[in-house]
Amino acid sequence: MARPQMLKLCEVLEEIGMSRAAFYRMRARGQAPRIRKLPNGQVRVSRRDLDAWWDRCELSAA
Repeated sequence: MARPQMLKLCEVLEEIGMSRAAFYRMRARGQAPRIRKLPNGQVRVSRRDLDAWWDRCELSAA
């Protein structure tokens, strides 16, 4: 089984066109993709979680 692709936060922010501050405000409201914090403090988002988030955004906009 292949490991899921894990994206750096800067890659996610670039893809969704959002600032870090706006992302963390959305996260505080429970509206951002799920993040995973590594033991060294770095943050990652799985491609699967980001794609699911995009799908939820499309559904709520419709």
